[in-house]
Amino acid sequence: MSLPMVQTPSAKSGSATIAPLMLENIPALQDEVRALAAERGAVILAHNYQLPEIQDVADYVGDSLGLSQQAAATDAETIVFCGVHFMAETASVLSPEKTILIPDADAGCSLADSITAEQLRGWKAKHPGAIVVMYVNTTAEVKAETDYCVTSSNAVAVVEHILREHGPDTEILFGPDMFLGAYVEKRIGRALHVWDGECHVHAGIRPGDISAVRDAHPGADFLIHPECGCSTSVMEYVAAGDVDAGGVHMLSTGGMLTYAREHGEQDGPVIVATETGMLHPLREAAPDVDFIAANERASCRYMKMITLPRLRDSLRDGRTEVRVPVAIAERARVPIERMVAIS
Repeated sequence: MSLPMVQTPSAKSGSATIAPLMLENIPALQDEVRALAAERGAVILAHNYQLPEIQDVADYVGDSLGLSQQAAATDAETIVFCGVHFMAETASVLSPEKTILIPDADAGCSLADSITAEQLRGWKAKHPGAIVVMYVNTTAEVKAETDYCVTSSNAVAVVEHILREHGPDTEILFGPDMFLGAYVEKRIGRALHVWDGECHVHAGIRPGDISAVRDAHPGADFLIHPECGCSTSVMEYVAAGDVDAGGVHMLSTGGMLTYAREHGEQDGPVIVATETGMLHPLREAAPDVDFIAANERASCRYMKMITLPRLRDSLRDGRTEVRVPVAIAERARVPIERMVAIS
């Protein structure tokens, strides 16, 4: 599979239409971006789902929480966050004294948009005394209404901690991703109240996609993100013995990278069920391994809104700043810090 690289920015966010970016222009534009970052004393962070040419110019590449932690750890006063809007918000929450820029303010997230702070307050009102656990892929306003944040890699551990600390019958509101919620329920062996939200990209990776690609590559290892719409089905296949449990790995994006580094001499292909941008860092980490997308159409258009011309313009013009109001940031920081303390 060839990953998308060259994108044509539109006239959104008040910018003029930009001519198509040609492959031969990428190296010069990347040099310009690096020079501007050095001149501004800025650090560029890029999510694993970003375009390859964006990942290649970034100082750090990783998942949303890891990048926000990098933002907090760096001495740079300016952070350019190549990801979607809630990620830049999280960086602002953790680093309120720094300038956080996002190259395109319209880069949203279908999962984060699936629940609002008002909806969460209404849900809490129906379950007084319940503990709220929200995926880190949420807005700062939603985090401000949350007791604990989680990532895909630590969701089970955080929920288990809550049940140990507050009792096994503790009522838990889990959201917004229903597939991650179903995965946690399976792992802990009890029901939660799970919000009916989803990432449109991961939800689009269906059991039929998995069956087809596994049939085409029998015996291949299978890496699957817990947000995928097929994740619960895969767990059931494993439990029933229909799928060899030794070849199935439920992993966060960070876990997938660890797998790649540890299996650099893997014989045969490896199937990956997540957003296709993840194939680039996996192939960088293990160039001799044949990583195959479970669904080649699983591409997030919001992630791909961040382009080299927009990154260049963001550095040059200082746009667009993301700053979470102090009152919201202070409350949103609490569930993140609780999660980090558990992890």
